[in-house]
Amino acid sequence: MYNFPYVYPWPHQYPYYTNGPLYQHERQPVYWPYPNEYANNSNGFCSNCSAPIYLTDYGPNPFVININEATKQNNTFSTALWTGEHLQVTLMRIEVGEDIGLEMHPDVDQFIRIEQGQGITQMGEDKNNLNFERNVYDDSAIVIPAGMWHNLTNTGIVPLKLYSIYAPPNHPFGTVHVTKADATASEENHYKENTSIFGKTPDEWVRHTEFLVEEGLEDVERGINATHILQEFILMGVLVGKGYSPERAYETVEEWERTGESKLLQQSKNM
Repeated sequence: MYNFPYVYPWPHQYPYYTNGPLYQHERQPVYWPYPNEYANNSNGFCSNCSAPIYLTDYGPNPFVININEATKQNNTFSTALWTGEHLQVTLMRIEVGEDIGLEMHPDVDQFIRIEQGQGITQMGEDKNNLNFERNVYDDSAIVIPAGMWHNLTNTGIVPLKLYSIYAPPNHPFGTVHVTKADATASEENHYKENTSIFGKTPDEWVRHTEFLVEEGLEDVERGINATHILQEFILMGVLVGKGYSPERAYETVEEWERTGESKLLQQSKNM
């Protein structure tokens, strides 16, 4: 049987970080749970693991860790553990009686695994009608589809500890929020400073949808009536907002018209 060594607490406790920086790229100490294994900070590979490793963002390098122990030893509201191009692993700690906070990720699927505590998870397509509700415990897995409003509340007597996988990533590389208040403030400040809407600034959205603008102008030159053009490109914009690429959105709406799946598009084209 292995003896798990003492885990030093997170060095910066509330309220010192209440008005901290937008995204805190801090490291918190975690001790590897098995003797004679040390995780090298550069790539996560163990050679002589008698010294501590740190909970920091190891992405996008190859990485191995005891996720159960890392999750239980995390003492922050959220710490990004691994951020890559297509997914992100974040450790979280929800205090007794607190919740993650009602939120919705329009283009991010989310997976949550609880490693300590108990709670209640709620989901729904309408933020005012969370009609999906389940009790969750240690070892429970929660899957949250993109576009679904959701919340998770700690109903137990100990901190609720979990790890969350976002695909694609939901936070900047290296994000650390010591408390829930820090997370809320950081998100508000990040939005104000970057005028970011669903991950892109207005100019980035303009550049992202240039393909659709060009296709729409070509339809104008071909003499297609304005009602049909507006119907098509508003639909394409809706699909882009749901996570489609502009090219895929264009092909999808064109197929609806071509196959007759949308009778209204066929009618407006012939007006």
